[in-house]
Amino acid sequence: MPTGQSVVVVGAGVAGLVAARTLARSGFRVTVVDSAPTPGGCVATHTVAGIRLDAGAESFATRGGTVAAYLAGLGLGGAVVTPNPKGAWVQLDGDAAPLPKNTVLGIPGVPLADDVRRIIGWSGALRAQLDRYIPLVRVKKSTDLGDLVRRRMGQKVLDRLVAPIVSGVHSAHPDLIDTDAVAPGLTAAMGVQGSLSGAVMSLIARRGTHGVRPAASKAPGGSPSDAETVRGSETSGGRPHAAGTEGARAGSAVGGIDGGMFRLVEALVADCERLGVDLRFGVEVRSIRRVDMSHSSAGAPASADADADALGPARGLEGLESDGAGAGEGSAGEGRPAEWMTVLDDGQVLGSNGVIVAAGFRAALTLLQGFDGLRDQSTDAAWPGSSAVTLATLVLAAPELDAAPRGTGVLVAEDVRTVGAKALTHATAKWSWLASAAGPGRHVVRLSYGRGAPAATGRRVAAAGATTAAAPHDAPAPTVSEAQALRDASILLGIPLRPEQVEGFALFEWRDSLAFATGGHRARVDALVEAVHEHPGLEVVGAWISGTGLAYVIDGSSVKASELAVSLLSS
Repeated sequence: MPTGQSVVVVGAGVAGLVAARTLARSGFRVTVVDSAPTPGGCVATHTVAGIRLDAGAESFATRGGTVAAYLAGLGLGGAVVTPNPKGAWVQLDGDAAPLPKNTVLGIPGVPLADDVRRIIGWSGALRAQLDRYIPLVRVKKSTDLGDLVRRRMGQKVLDRLVAPIVSGVHSAHPDLIDTDAVAPGLTAAMGVQGSLSGAVMSLIARRGTHGVRPAASKAPGGSPSDAETVRGSETSGGRPHAAGTEGARAGSAVGGIDGGMFRLVEALVADCERLGVDLRFGVEVRSIRRVDMSHSSAGAPASADADADALGPARGLEGLESDGAGAGEGSAGEGRPAEWMTVLDDGQVLGSNGVIVAAGFRAALTLLQGFDGLRDQSTDAAWPGSSAVTLATLVLAAPELDAAPRGTGVLVAEDVRTVGAKALTHATAKWSWLASAAGPGRHVVRLSYGRGAPAATGRRVAAAGATTAAAPHDAPAPTVSEAQALRDASILLGIPLRPEQVEGFALFEWRDSLAFATGGHRARVDALVEAVHEHPGLEVVGAWISGTGLAYVIDGSSVKASELAVSLLSS
């Protein structure tokens, strides 16, 4: 039933669209604005050599069935598929091997297993096995993942197993990564199990795969392998790979959508339109401000002059084109004056009863800096930078790849100097629907470039308490040529590929799409969210708030939007 109230959502990525849909289903009038010309954020699409492909996220963690259940509600339940169960490989200096089973972010649950020993050798495996016998009381409380793994299992596990995966997921060395931010529940499980490997097996046993159907396979596959590909998988955000069964392959608890993940965005947009959501793309937001209505009459703010400076060149509310979703100037709805003003780049003002900031990481921080209590929480100096990633897609006429020589992809160890890519996804080996779309002998390969700051640089940044010229968000996205991508693909796949086999090549850059999950990330987020809640009617959502991966984004955005709805209806 209509509430007569309205909310503006800034950002039309998955987080913003989920929040808008949640509010619209509760009867709110919702306006979504986004500076991008198309919706979706990190769930993007492009067409290469006549094949429509995902340009960002291409899979999701099936943990808890959250995403599958949401897709079912959008009418996509029958389109949910799993990749092939055989996992990806890791590229080492001078060698390559399949990623071990029973791991969480590369941390082995069975250090003496054959597939672990193949990568780290007997000496590395025996050192890792000591984790079972080192009392926890002798190990200092660790906050960064690298320190935790190094102390419990040794340097070889860190360098050859954990670092390639973490770099692929978070574009950073594990020494920079906050354990609680990327592997929630891991340290708590250690306290119960008494060891890191025990904690890994405990998490694997607890978290199963739900709501997906197996996909008929052209070739083995099913593992994370590049920035957003890995991020959407079960390794992403610290979610364990396995489905709780002995021998579960790394990355197996992953789902996708037949046709591409971009179908999620299309379904969200269609349902939002059906619910009457006003979607505005290519629209910049200059600022958002709350107006004191405590002594107002007829919907006019108590102190328009006081807000004039805050609204900048728009000269406050006077003389501006105001849009309360059709409710009239300064009004957010029937009988309820606007408490929030969202100022667009063209000077137009959207009046509403609430605002949800669902913009990208850096843009969201900029918008929040204008609020009392949030200035210190949202300055760049308080947040380490996020990373810049370039995705290079090749469409190849290469029947020699039909056998999927490296499963569904390859993660690259940091000490490998023969290739520039940090990861490769053999997409047509991973998804049977894509193999069918590409046709016989044609293959889609996606390479990811951009690791972010090295461990030593990150330590200097953290010690200084502020970003420097070497900080990850200052680094430009890597420039990649077709020749370089083809050369790297040849090395990583172990198959010589020739320029005349390239039918299509495309680059897609991602900047500031993820909060850099360095030490203290969760504490920073909690402090910011607490400060946001000092401003009734304001919420902030997104992967950098709720956690990496669509499961966390959908759940977090739905919950925050529902909480805002309850708050507005009860005020």
